[in-house]
Amino acid sequence: LFLFFPQVLLLACAEDLECVPGFQQKVFYIEQPFEFTEDQAVLNLEFDDCKGNNKLNFEVSNPDFKVEHDGSLVALKNVSEVGRALFVHARSEHAEDMAEILIVGANEKHSALKEIFKIEGNLGIPRQKRAILATPILIPENQRPPFPRSVGKVISSEGTEGAKFHLSGKGVDQDPKGIFRINEISGDVSVTRTLDREAIANYELEVEVIDVSGKTIDGPVRLDISVIDQNDNRPMFKEGPYIGHVMEGSPTGTTVMRMTAFDADDSSTDNALLRYNILKQTPTKPSPNMFYIDPEKGDIVTVVSPVLLDRETMETPKYELVIEAKDMGGLDVGLTGTATATILIDDKNDHPPEFTKKEFQATVKEGVTGVIVNLTVGDRDDPATGAWRAVYTIINGNPGQSFEIHTNPQTNEGMLSVVKPLDYEISAFHTLLIKVENEDPLIPDIAYGPSSTATVQITVEDVNEGPVFHPNPMRVTKQENIPIGSVVLTVNATDPDTLQHQTIRYSVYKDPAGWLEINPTNGTIGTTAILDRESPYVQNNIYTALFLAIDSGNPPATGTGTLHITLEDVNDNVPSLYPTLAKVCDDAKDLRVVVLGASDKDLHPNTDPFKFELSKQSGPEKLWRITKLNNTHAEVILLQNLKKANYNIPISVTDSGKPPLTNTTELKLQVCSCKKSKMDCSATDALHISMTLILLSLFSLLCKSFP
Repeated sequence: LFLFFPQVLLLACAEDLECVPGFQQKVFYIEQPFEFTEDQAVLNLEFDDCKGNNKLNFEVSNPDFKVEHDGSLVALKNVSEVGRALFVHARSEHAEDMAEILIVGANEKHSALKEIFKIEGNLGIPRQKRAILATPILIPENQRPPFPRSVGKVISSEGTEGAKFHLSGKGVDQDPKGIFRINEISGDVSVTRTLDREAIANYELEVEVIDVSGKTIDGPVRLDISVIDQNDNRPMFKEGPYIGHVMEGSPTGTTVMRMTAFDADDSSTDNALLRYNILKQTPTKPSPNMFYIDPEKGDIVTVVSPVLLDRETMETPKYELVIEAKDMGGLDVGLTGTATATILIDDKNDHPPEFTKKEFQATVKEGVTGVIVNLTVGDRDDPATGAWRAVYTIINGNPGQSFEIHTNPQTNEGMLSVVKPLDYEISAFHTLLIKVENEDPLIPDIAYGPSSTATVQITVEDVNEGPVFHPNPMRVTKQENIPIGSVVLTVNATDPDTLQHQTIRYSVYKDPAGWLEINPTNGTIGTTAILDRESPYVQNNIYTALFLAIDSGNPPATGTGTLHITLEDVNDNVPSLYPTLAKVCDDAKDLRVVVLGASDKDLHPNTDPFKFELSKQSGPEKLWRITKLNNTHAEVILLQNLKKANYNIPISVTDSGKPPLTNTTELKLQVCSCKKSKMDCSATDALHISMTLILLSLFSLLCKSFP
């Protein structure tokens, strides 16, 4: 084995110095052999607690090695792979220390030497650039008190009187402060508390030599302190819950899932080298070893045959595995962590649905719709999947599309329904052929069999059906005002129960205006009152009435017919005038009094254009006139200002019907006094009576004078 000592320079320079407790060499590099041979010494370790090494004991991080009492590191058996490093922990009554043995390949040897000795060129002669020698310090984590504890020494060749060492950096005068300190005179470096590698793994400090005034004489020189890992962290599963799925019938060796744990210890050491193991499987049937976990990768795979991985024959399709992760490469001294993996056996469609019976019976009354029978099936697949959910199809016996079948999502039953009312007189029996399939396709080597089809025998029960009007609704057109007793229509109703010989009687069901009657035997409808198109019971010129046809069955059945009578208009309404009151100032400059409008309840052509006229005016002067504005409006205009009074002006309006109808309406005209934009129509000077009334009074007086 190739062995070299990176601290040999330090030892040579410090051979006359006082004893430093601990390993006299803390870091070793050895070349990786083909195999470490049993009982063959690998190297010699020298530990001195400076007080006789009483009760000295060694511990090696790899259990395949041990350290003899004389410090020889030997292999307990032939070992070909040990990793990148070994750690040796020594403890006596008065001191403890840690040494690190780094295992390198042949091509790494030169690089390691150059790094440690700072070799320049190819001469292999170390050259010291400064008077300060500060070799790296290795400190095991989790050391126990007492503290402070000496961990290393800095040497200076500077002999200036009053010179002293000064240490600075993270862990000294920077947070976390006060972890390390240096003896100003001797250069001894000590640690003041327990270190945690998982918190801080490396400290980069600076050491310098200063004079009494604090001025730097030499340095600063970098001092590296590395915290040596101890196995003080258990593996942890951080990514749970861990749930895996595997299809039933999967081949042996199918990967289900991967379980990985985390260890906060140094990943380059066995302290974080994890191995996985299955501690427990629940349930244990059909085999207690259904799964295997790769000890290094954490992959969980199936180890049973596809036949045993049958979801339908399992006690439960869910398995729980307690997985253990152990560091130190799985050795007994390793720390452990556990987690539970849940593995679900997924269903595949390897069982077709089958009807529980080959033939189902159903009875339904004619004229009724809705579900008439539920078809039941069995399926051994997972009810939560499309491999179980059923799809039903009517494949024969439904030419009129009178039937439909749907799946009940809760029970998986087929709900057979009548969607078009059946007629007993047409067919009293129906036979349907129905097949059932799954939503998901069957696997290739499985097919639907005869049990996936069934027959449904449906019996239709006869019901006394009500008579049916033809047509319905019935429509007829009549003029309004036709004479009472006129025939409107003779209705026609037939009984669908052709196999029964029944008679039909008619009656009025709804006649809102009370205008109609019906002959109970022959169905003739006649009028009992005048039909009025302008009635509030008429909507959009249509009057609606309902009639009943009642058969002689037991119990009797009833049919309803609707009659729509479209009423044609006749000129039977005189036009009306609006407004009938108008006001005007006695000193008005605009003598246009009012615009009059006319309306008529009748329809065109029995309405406008309207003719507006004034009754004849008596006296030497005419007081007003009326002028037509359009077909429906006219304007009343004063011919002169009038005195304050009330005037009644008779105006006649005539429509365009044949024959035309005329209506005379008196327009009340108030002539008022107007002052300061206020109109006063009270206290008239005199009451002016309309010309019509004056003429009537004169005529009455003449009649009395000439009896």
